[in-house]
Amino acid sequence: MQLNSSSTQDKERHLNALVAVTVVILSVFMGIAKIKDDNIVQTMQLAKSDAVDSWSQYQAKKIKYHLTKSSLQQANLLIKSGIVKAEVFREEQDRLAAELKRYESDSNELQSQAKAFEAKYDALNFHDDQFDMSDATLAIALAMAAVAALTSNWSLLLLSWCFGSVVVLFGLAGFLSWPLHPDWLATFLS
Repeated sequence: MQLNSSSTQDKERHLNALVAVTVVILSVFMGIAKIKDDNIVQTMQLAKSDAVDSWSQYQAKKIKYHLTKSSLQQANLLIKSGIVKAEVFREEQDRLAAELKRYESDSNELQSQAKAFEAKYDALNFHDDQFDMSDATLAIALAMAAVAALTSNWSLLLLSWCFGSVVVLFGLAGFLSWPLHPDWLATFLS
């Protein structure tokens, strides 16, 4: 009878040792992944800020463009109506026309910059989602490992390892820029 009890205790010790190793491996992996994820989030915030700034500058240039265009149209109307002579406004017309071209060029450049910052944000968000999936499955894997240790249930430990492999898979996808992304789950959770 003591042999049976000793054998059971050995199995429980072995299970608990495997649970401990599982927790350590997953925790270390996620600690490193958390650093990367935080850096991605900071870069995302910068990209979003840069996009907003670029769009604001774009809007300002477009407003200046339309005001300048309106001024040029008014000058042309004054000339056509004969109120002023064309020679009086020739220099001003040329200046306004040059400003229009510059504003249009600047607007196009700012629009391209803003779109590039938005694309950068989207690409970073893709990888942030991967680390988020890794975090979520980590919580499940660790909870299952803990319950496995408390209940001496090997099948829960094996299931914990399955979730742990998902932790590592999504974490590696984030680190190595793999195109692994469960869109349906990210959409559901956002």
